[in-house]
Amino acid sequence: MKAFTHANPKTVAQALTFIRDAQKNGKSVAVAGGGSDMLGMMKERLVTPDMLVRLKGISGLDQIKAENGGVTIGGQTTLDTITHHDVIRRQYRVLAEAAQDVATPQIRNVATLAGNVCQRPWCWYYRNGFKCFKAGGNTCYSANGENEFHAIFGGGPSYIVHPSDTAPALVALDAKFTINGPSGRRTINAADFFTLPTVDAAHENVLKDGEILETVWLPAANASVRSTYHKIMDREAWTHAVVSAAIVMEMSGDTCTSARVVLGGVAPIPWRLPQVEKLLAGKRVTSELAAQAGEVAVTGARPLAKNGYKVVLTRNMVARTVEGLAHA
Repeated sequence: MKAFTHANPKTVAQALTFIRDAQKNGKSVAVAGGGSDMLGMMKERLVTPDMLVRLKGISGLDQIKAENGGVTIGGQTTLDTITHHDVIRRQYRVLAEAAQDVATPQIRNVATLAGNVCQRPWCWYYRNGFKCFKAGGNTCYSANGENEFHAIFGGGPSYIVHPSDTAPALVALDAKFTINGPSGRRTINAADFFTLPTVDAAHENVLKDGEILETVWLPAANASVRSTYHKIMDREAWTHAVVSAAIVMEMSGDTCTSARVVLGGVAPIPWRLPQVEKLLAGKRVTSELAAQAGEVAVTGARPLAKNGYKVVLTRNMVARTVEGLAHA
């Protein structure tokens, strides 16, 4: 591991000052919350900062509070806190379930919401030192290599899948992200935070150098809304989604008045399915409609040589999850 200096700011302003001063002096900076992913990347020299800025000591960034008609979650809130928070469990079930599905209890006790949303890909080529797009190169080795866990939607020139469980849930909830950095604070929709490889093959989101995901805001929850997160893995724990779905449906009896359906594990970004949402809106949810939703969910899928099975998993999972949620 490369030698680096360690900064532990007590406020966001102090953190940004550390970042700004280091950049002015020509030093590279990495920002960490719980640090569960960052430490491994530094050990493997995937990240080699001159300064590591730890955000865990910043007061207020680990709180969940009612604000502006909804709920604000600090970026440094642990996944375990989100999983067990009464308001999140009652009003934003999809997020509580997504947070609970991350890794192991030990990791959820230290991993943060911002860290989970902003984590880098777990493609084995990137993590094992290949000079791919994510590591500053100009090749995606998975395109013609080992790609059984890679993208079936939105791929090219890189075929990574976004590793976050909470990201699809936040997009499905129509969350807003507040980003802070050397150039000031800005707020964007969760769906606009993530970046396809066709836009930027080297990065997965719109964070600029030195910026942090400060808070996440969830709009007020309607009493008629039901939501859930379903995740399929290749083993029982400590792994990422092969396919997942975050589904939020507003129901009137057994009729869906509106829906938001977002997939994980199948694309370089949380993959929203507007055609499925349109199909469900205003209709009574039956087994036949749910099956049709599954078929529409895989429209446009472009599997690679070894991951065609994801198309079948996605179709069946969406159908089952839509029907189960509608009749919960």
